[in-house]
Amino acid sequence: MAATEHIIRVAIRAPLQQLFDYLPPANACRTIKPGTRVRVPFGRGQSVGIVVQQAQHSALERSRLRRINKVLDTEPIIDDSLMKILGWAAAYYQQAPGEVYATALPALLRSGRPTDAMQDFWTLTSHGRDVDIESIRKRAPRQAAALDLLSGSNSGCNAEQFETRMGDGWRGIVRTLQKKDWIRREQRACETAQPAATTKPGSGPTLSSDQTLAVEKIAAGQHEYATYLLNGVTGSGKTEVYLQLIDRVLKNDRQALVLVPEIGLTPQLVARFRRRLDQPLVVLHSALSDVGRLQAWRAIRSGSAKVVVGTRSAIFAPLCSPGIIIVDEEHDTSYKQQEGFRYSARDLATMRGRELAIPVVLGSATPSLESLHNVNLERYQQINLPSRAGGASMPTMHLLDMRKEPLNDGLSGSLINAMRKHLSNGNQVLLFLNRRGFAPVWFCPDCAWISKCRRCDAH
Repeated sequence: MAATEHIIRVAIRAPLQQLFDYLPPANACRTIKPGTRVRVPFGRGQSVGIVVQQAQHSALERSRLRRINKVLDTEPIIDDSLMKILGWAAAYYQQAPGEVYATALPALLRSGRPTDAMQDFWTLTSHGRDVDIESIRKRAPRQAAALDLLSGSNSGCNAEQFETRMGDGWRGIVRTLQKKDWIRREQRACETAQPAATTKPGSGPTLSSDQTLAVEKIAAGQHEYATYLLNGVTGSGKTEVYLQLIDRVLKNDRQALVLVPEIGLTPQLVARFRRRLDQPLVVLHSALSDVGRLQAWRAIRSGSAKVVVGTRSAIFAPLCSPGIIIVDEEHDTSYKQQEGFRYSARDLATMRGRELAIPVVLGSATPSLESLHNVNLERYQQINLPSRAGGASMPTMHLLDMRKEPLNDGLSGSLINAMRKHLSNGNQVLLFLNRRGFAPVWFCPDCAWISKCRRCDAH
């Protein structure tokens, strides 16, 4: 055993707050760098871990240390800056290092699979190219739509393209077309993100003076770290500010990371981004398949994906040329992971921006108390958008004293009249009920009498 052999400290996905020491593989001819995956003996089996550091000494005697079985990567797959953030997160949140480092990798990579991603593509067969699409459009409109999509693509279409254009149920249509031998499926290695738009990107609306000031202030510091709290009322045009900032980042050939609080908001934001940007865009969320997540991971890491939109786990995206991090609706509690490795994606965004020396934008109409406190401490810079974009006015609100309003099945006369007025004009009405069939008070609208308990202060 060579006395100069370094100890390799490995993070293994186990609920233990420690790293595990190993010796390099026998006859190792190169240094194993931090961020590299290795397969190691662990207990009675084997596990895949991430190399975190090298050391000269171990708490165990060298004779008791086991060797790494195999080095899985020729180069680190987690870069130094992200390794630092993950190490900080493990210490700050008091989490097992192995679980923290594993969070930054797609499931297939955590299991030891190679980084090559295979993806299903569908193309037209010779029979499919001969089909008269118009002749089937009336009786099978969705089949015709799928054939339209494929006929407009020379290289075929993948699952993401079908889902974007056809929505839910596209797989059944594809299976039907395969049975007819009109299309065929094949697997290809794919690492590039799909184009964000196939047409010339649209131009945005004219910015208000407040929006212009916000864009200019943030863009002026695009090559250094700062956290900006963009506090704008509902409808003030915060998303337009995001788009303008992203456009400037893309012109410098850098990447933009946009976090949204929940998967339900992602399609709306992505659709708007695709209409405005002509750069490749990927979406990261929990509904992605393992292969889809690996493909997106590769596209981000290679730099072919210029815009990344995702929920909280996207904060660990392997950006290769980062330019800005945007956290939309920063007050939302869904940015906090509540199971397993518990973390706040919003707070990690600020730490990652600091490490990468890029601006971080936190947007909200109702900022969190933590962010407002950081503004008071001058850690964040607050930028206000006090008015709605386009000169739109805020909605008129009417506060009704329900003690003086006669009720009709629980609804006041004023509310019923307002609803009738809008419905007669052909408008829609959205009615929110704070309770379902439950009243906390027994109340008489005629004399304002309230029933009270004789034994306590409850009503």
